[in-house]
Amino acid sequence: MIGSAATLHPIFTAAAAKAAKSTAWTGHDTRLIVVALAGIALVVLMTAVTKIHPFLALLIGALFVGVAGGIPVDKLLSTLETGVGGVLGNVGVIVALGAMLGKMLVDSGGADRLVGAIVDRVGERRAPWAMVLAAMVVGIPMFFEVGLVLMVPIIYLVWKRTGGSILRVGIPALAGLSILHGLIPPHPGPLVAINALHADLGTTLLFGVIVAIPTAVIGGPLYGTWIAKRVHPNPPESLAKQYTVTEREQGSAPSVLTTLSVILLPVAIMLVKTIVDIVDSSPHSELHKVMDFLGDPIMAMIIGVVYAVFALGFGRKSSDVMGAALAPVAGVLLIIGAGGGFKQMLVGTGIADSIGKAANNSHLSLLLLAWLIAVGIRLATGSATVATVTASGIIAPIAATHSSTSTALLALAVGSGSLFLSHVNDAGFWLVKEFFGMDVKQTFKSWSAMETILSTVSIVVILILGTFVH
Repeated sequence: MIGSAATLHPIFTAAAAKAAKSTAWTGHDTRLIVVALAGIALVVLMTAVTKIHPFLALLIGALFVGVAGGIPVDKLLSTLETGVGGVLGNVGVIVALGAMLGKMLVDSGGADRLVGAIVDRVGERRAPWAMVLAAMVVGIPMFFEVGLVLMVPIIYLVWKRTGGSILRVGIPALAGLSILHGLIPPHPGPLVAINALHADLGTTLLFGVIVAIPTAVIGGPLYGTWIAKRVHPNPPESLAKQYTVTEREQGSAPSVLTTLSVILLPVAIMLVKTIVDIVDSSPHSELHKVMDFLGDPIMAMIIGVVYAVFALGFGRKSSDVMGAALAPVAGVLLIIGAGGGFKQMLVGTGIADSIGKAANNSHLSLLLLAWLIAVGIRLATGSATVATVTASGIIAPIAATHSSTSTALLALAVGSGSLFLSHVNDAGFWLVKEFFGMDVKQTFKSWSAMETILSTVSIVVILILGTFVH
């Protein structure tokens, strides 16, 4: 789920245009599909059977894909480094800042007070429903990974209060974050799809909300409650302690409103940036420049951490707290970086072009075709944003000749397909695995299955809407 629409759009729409021009399936395309499947299988085998550390397994798998996929030997390591650096330079920084913010929220006692207020208000039985709603509010303006690092302390604390498997409250939070990332503007994937397909922003947003609510309910609280009885992760003791042990007495803890202000400040900054992007028609105005800087996820998180130091009363003690927050997430950062390298190798082989050829030669309904293209690219590259950008570029020229199909629903179908079956080439897969303390098999049963449910349920709702909307 890693990627920036601003940087990926030119690359992958160009790839999509190339795929659209050359639709003849060749033996090379077949080989790329086989290589991708073999690379994924190799990573799963090494991590699940031989118990090789995911960081090393992903690096080995990436090199295998690069060599077998035909990337020149002199470009193998540079391609790998580009993928690793791209993830760590963006998501890695955000995860580190989120860990600092979460540690301060917990050590101050503010997170514990907030969770107590939530659980006391809704009750332990309805905690999963509260979590999906909270995640959807927090996740409105931000990438999935940013929302996750902000929600992790809350997930841990609610889990400690309610007991049972952490998945009971974790899956609803993940579902709320993920469905917004895939379907709802201002997330970059949906915005690019809207632009490529010339869909109306307001209509897409309205239909997106209609699709997202039942999808999040089924994939979140309902599935989370079911899978929590069957999968019991062991969250890392270091993270469990970091996010559940309060250093201050409850009486000196910040108020619920102060705690909420710390959590929501980065959200608010990014939301303001989105509003400016929509309202201000001049992309070169001073306001645009200022908000592009302040509203960048990394800058918004930096502001949030600095604000937390003073709002939560840490002052000069903040250095020790921040340092202690980084050690437990160091392994997570390395693993998601290696996942970015694996994804980049797949992208570098040109597999997205092959998937575009297969789609152009099919004879399916346009909504289902758009979904399947995005599914194929998502499975191959591991990135929801890459899948959305590439699939919308491939489907746009076809959509131009099908005026009977709603472009808003078409954009949502692409976003729906981009969520399908997150697995070992998705850095989000490893992020969830490490944060929740699961093995690869458990992560497939919970996280990957949840993503597949979100994708499947949402396309069914989209197809139903398609029978009424033209």
